[in-house]
Amino acid sequence: MKKQLFVATAVGLVSSLALAGCSSSDSGTAEGGAAANGGGIVTYRTCEPQAGMIPGMITEACGVHLLGQVAATLVTYDSKGELVNDLAESINSDDKQTWTVKVKAGRKFSDGTPITAKSFVDAWNLIVREKQPQAYFFDDVEGYEEGKDLPGLKVVDDNTFTVTLNQPESDWPIRLGHVTFVPLPEVALKDIKAFGEKPVSSGPYVLDNWEHRKQLNLSVNPNYDGPRKAQNGGLNGVMYTSTDAAYNDLMADHLDVSDIIPESALQGFKDELNGRAVSKPYAGIATFTIPNRLKHFEGEEGKLRRKAISLAINREEITKVIFNGTKAPARDFTAPSIAGWNDKLPGSENLNFNPEKAKELWAQADAISKWDGTFKIAYNSDSGHQAWVDAVCNQVKNNLGIDAQGDAYPDLKSLREKVENKTIETAFRAGWSADYPSAYNFLGPLYGTGAFGNDSGYSNPEVDKLLKEALGAKTEDEAKAKYDEAQKILLADLPAIPLWYSSVNGGWSANVENVDFGWDSLPILFAVTKK
Repeated sequence: MKKQLFVATAVGLVSSLALAGCSSSDSGTAEGGAAANGGGIVTYRTCEPQAGMIPGMITEACGVHLLGQVAATLVTYDSKGELVNDLAESINSDDKQTWTVKVKAGRKFSDGTPITAKSFVDAWNLIVREKQPQAYFFDDVEGYEEGKDLPGLKVVDDNTFTVTLNQPESDWPIRLGHVTFVPLPEVALKDIKAFGEKPVSSGPYVLDNWEHRKQLNLSVNPNYDGPRKAQNGGLNGVMYTSTDAAYNDLMADHLDVSDIIPESALQGFKDELNGRAVSKPYAGIATFTIPNRLKHFEGEEGKLRRKAISLAINREEITKVIFNGTKAPARDFTAPSIAGWNDKLPGSENLNFNPEKAKELWAQADAISKWDGTFKIAYNSDSGHQAWVDAVCNQVKNNLGIDAQGDAYPDLKSLREKVENKTIETAFRAGWSADYPSAYNFLGPLYGTGAFGNDSGYSNPEVDKLLKEALGAKTEDEAKAKYDEAQKILLADLPAIPLWYSSVNGGWSANVENVDFGWDSLPILFAVTKK
């Protein structure tokens, strides 16, 4: 849903957390005025969430970013991806299988009702009981079964609950900063659909107005008393139909913060913005997916064609020419900022540029079933993907001798609806921004059998086994070895085609200060101040 130079180990992070706990449109721009706390309104580029503000339904970056402004979690991440307690007083375990969570006393939702242990247990049970898309986040909890409450969750008292897992997992608390794990007030349980349009806040802001596909207006939540207190007077999120329009507003100081720079401006945007710009890697990867149900992409034929397409792509050339060197060619399925990253995995040669080998493999696939038709890559045109999609398609066309072209959708919501409904009949641009800083989060949700993010339909029992063993590993080195073995299989099967590691290219206007972008590429909006 998403970064930083994350170098701490999972075990080290959990230990630190426990110690801390024990101690206790094209235009549509909006210009901000003064606010009660002395800060002005900060305008920022955003996009339309696909499924409202329902935590268990949010599967894409647009929704994650908005919910992150209006909801708090047990823990949050600082700009480098390290854990900081928010609603949690402590999260401890003697055996790494049964965890005791203490919620800070006195914290309240924006409607004044208390945030309690029950607020979390009820929210998490709802996701699983209602079989919401993010239910897989809880599949390691004891007794997990979609359609039913989780037996492994127990309320102890108003501020304490326990979570029993199926096996010991030392890195379990790292996940709890993701928006799937937010608490819900009782009003949400009565009408979750209405709550999704007008959520009661537990985070730094309250959603006041949502003009779909145009803009969002958020005010400061006076009841929020955590580490992300707003340093401004509120936020206006503006939705653009093109990145060029957003950049033009940024240059004119009509937009305060943008996390996307159009390809056409990458070469000179730092100078054009007089240094008010950032370009840095984050925990994310760009890919495209070819569903294995598509004609010519099933079985051994499909495996040969995926490998051939991957070898036909000159990633280094595209990252230099299209992205002006701001991205690096992918060597695996995770990201360099994740602890244990390995750029020399067996099978990584399938990500090299080798047009001769590509032709050879394509011919072998043709011997099974002769290729016909046009190879297409679908993409959302509102976020600057056309240039690289066209470049990839041209390379596939020239190096394999087939017709290939991009297939544009107006926005991410339109594209994801077809992907998730499994009605899309082409390859499609994908990618992953980490929900939390862990190798598992790049692999399990995307390539585990039946995982919600597994849009290709990929299934490999050995990969599933290795990922489960990695989660239960007693040491970081043991976990890393299991993840490497799983990736060796993935690099041979290529359920998705890794392209390049993600970087955030963003900027801000002359009207704001204290702008930073986090480990997950997102602007840290609560810290932005108006001049």
